[in-house]
Amino acid sequence: MNLFEKIFNYQVLSRLEDSGTFMITSHERAWLKMMLDHPAAVEAFTAETLDKLCSLLEQDQRMDTRDHLLEKAKSTEGQVYHSLLRSLRRHITNKSGICLTYQLKRGQVQSEQSGLPYKLEYSMVKREWYLLWYHLRHRAFMSTRLKNIITVSAEPIPPEKAERILAHVARTLDSRKTDVVIEIVREYNQELSRILYAFSCFEKDVAYDEEQDTYRVRVCLPGDEMEFLLSKIRFLGKRVRVIEGSYLKRRMLEASTKALERYGVEHT
Repeated sequence: MNLFEKIFNYQVLSRLEDSGTFMITSHERAWLKMMLDHPAAVEAFTAETLDKLCSLLEQDQRMDTRDHLLEKAKSTEGQVYHSLLRSLRRHITNKSGICLTYQLKRGQVQSEQSGLPYKLEYSMVKREWYLLWYHLRHRAFMSTRLKNIITVSAEPIPPEKAERILAHVARTLDSRKTDVVIEIVREYNQELSRILYAFSCFEKDVAYDEEQDTYRVRVCLPGDEMEFLLSKIRFLGKRVRVIEGSYLKRRMLEASTKALERYGVEHT
């Protein structure tokens, strides 16, 4: 393997992340400059932020994909960016209350519901944004699709009350999370970057055993995201194996057994 592979990809990058430093390549800068020309960029950034980004990238070449990429026919995809993202992020950052009017699954409309926003979450499975928030009157934790939100406005809430609710929500969510340990098969250590990228959307810690020359990834996730993690593990195939996580072990065994039976091989 590359002599500096594990040092560069794990030790150096993790320390840079802890210090708040973000590394970006020339290709990423070129890609960003190209994406800032997209009409959605005007809605995604404030005018001040957009001008600053354009100024920082002024000396960079714009990535030109016209002669290199050919887009084939595909099914219609929804827009990843949502017009409410910016205002909701502001409410979350300021820890301010909100007043929501939103639509339920069966079409009923809930008007002027008071709450405290906690987090914006993008579902990789359903490909849409969700707002995680605390309903003040019902004292319940809610998850609402952004596309179902009709109106949202700021509503005052005492800072001490907001802090108390956010702490309670954080504890509740942590209690619902499960730890899974995935080991990278040593023969595939040279593909560390690619493997860690597959788990980039999860909360995780990476540990390196110098004696065994083995990496282990501890993923912390809610139970409803297990199937998505399972799809990532299947995608990586023989490069990884589940060390801790009874549910994932059982599902992988079931899938492997069915695959063997399909080709007439008996599992022992």
